[in-house]
Amino acid sequence: MKIKTKSKKVNRAWLNDHLNDPYVKLATKEGYRARAAYKLKEIDETLSLIKPGHMVVDLGSAPGAWSQYLRRKLAPQGAAAGELNGSILAMDILPMEPIEGVRFLQGDFREPQVLDQLHEAMGGRMADVVVSDMAPNLSGIESSDAARISHLVELAVEFAQVHLKPEGALVVKLFHGSGYSQLVKLFKETFRTVKPLKPKASRDKSSETFLVGIGLKRHG
Repeated sequence: MKIKTKSKKVNRAWLNDHLNDPYVKLATKEGYRARAAYKLKEIDETLSLIKPGHMVVDLGSAPGAWSQYLRRKLAPQGAAAGELNGSILAMDILPMEPIEGVRFLQGDFREPQVLDQLHEAMGGRMADVVVSDMAPNLSGIESSDAARISHLVELAVEFAQVHLKPEGALVVKLFHGSGYSQLVKLFKETFRTVKPLKPKASRDKSSETFLVGIGLKRHG
């Protein structure tokens, strides 16, 4: 019984924090599907990544808050609908409600045939920016979770090496802890500029952080 009560308390505390979260309130007010939109907004405003005419690939896009932000950023009037100066390609293993002007592919990024579909959808164009909010289902076993997180980040880096313009940028979500320093090293080997960022919209208690790589180093 005690365990149940404790878990109910934890759930209630989380719900209370969530409902009183200023970013949750702002997301509701501004029509974003999740508070995550403000993480990408802050990263973009800090580093000026997204510009008119860009092609942006959004990996791990569901429920769609990052794609919504990108869509507004590429709209001449900052609108959620209507004209769009640029293109957005989104992908997730989960379904995503349509967003006007965003092409969505559902599939598992870890599967080669899904990557082929994404490559085809790009129509021979290179991306200006790739953003990845991908995260695995966490088991709670730290070593196993760290390996899964690292794998997704490594795949995003591999994708960027093939599909990103030389001056392009990659934004990935990762977590402090096991494997973090190796991923920073991978970014430093791949990109000329590497910036770790923890946006204000990331909860203080969370070990979540973001890495941004700008300008590919050409190997060999």
